[in-house]
Amino acid sequence: MIEIKDLVKKFDHAKVLDHVSFSVKKGEILGFLGPNGAGKSTTMKIITSFWPSTSGSVEIDGINVDKDSLATRARIGYLPETVPLYDEMTVAEYLKFIAEVRSIEKDEISARIKEVVESCGLKKVLHRPIDELSKGFRQRVGLAQAIIHKPDILILDEPTTGLDPNQIVEIRDLIKKIGQEKTVIFSTHILSEVSATCDRVIIINNGKIVGEGTPDELTQKASHKELIYVKIKGEIDKILEKLAQLENITRVELVDSEAEDINGYEIKGRHGIDLREELSKTIMESGWSILEFNRKSVSLEDIFRELTK
Repeated sequence: MIEIKDLVKKFDHAKVLDHVSFSVKKGEILGFLGPNGAGKSTTMKIITSFWPSTSGSVEIDGINVDKDSLATRARIGYLPETVPLYDEMTVAEYLKFIAEVRSIEKDEISARIKEVVESCGLKKVLHRPIDELSKGFRQRVGLAQAIIHKPDILILDEPTTGLDPNQIVEIRDLIKKIGQEKTVIFSTHILSEVSATCDRVIIINNGKIVGEGTPDELTQKASHKELIYVKIKGEIDKILEKLAQLENITRVELVDSEAEDINGYEIKGRHGIDLREELSKTIMESGWSILEFNRKSVSLEDIFRELTK
């Protein structure tokens, strides 16, 4: 459906995308994950023909987006991070305007507006000015404009930014519903959204893809590593130095603090090594106290932190 090969984007001398390649299958919901400045929005803007690439290619069903951008744009619905709404219009007026811009036949416009209003839950605000709407309803209007022309592909850039927990769940459910019929790429900082919504995940950092697979596959790749949380009473610097010297420990990280001398540490070990006995023995022999000690299962958040640190 979407084929991206060796994508490079430079602004002056800064390389924002560095030979990015991936594909998206028809009907797939792909989560695009990465820290601020990783290259997520840039990639999406190139796919939608909003920006040209410096080199590389993007093809949609074999059609190059640079060579025939009108044909590819007609197949894409795009919701940028900042939703382009006209606040003085009512929801109905705005959707009619978008339908006309999208060259929908006049005798089909009313039916299309009715369909997207139903799909996006906009019936009760249809005749209200957009500037009176909550952030959640504004996002719904943004989604409605993105699907009004029945695109095959939906590109959503941070669709849940600024929403409260209830609104996030509403938009997540809406994306999953829309994703039953369309190919969806959406970027997010919210890791729970990826696990709950996506068929597959791509993690990007500093313009390069650093991880790819289903949420379960990414978790399984890292789950062979020992991960332990331990809360220790003792001097931070000495604890970090001592534990980092242990042969089977690959990472020691301070993750929370209860008091000046009571802190929680996340410890990662080598493949197949049970750290518990060696770790507890070292802590006790050093004269520190163990206040909490447990094994952790590797989460998508752990993987994200490891790949983007």
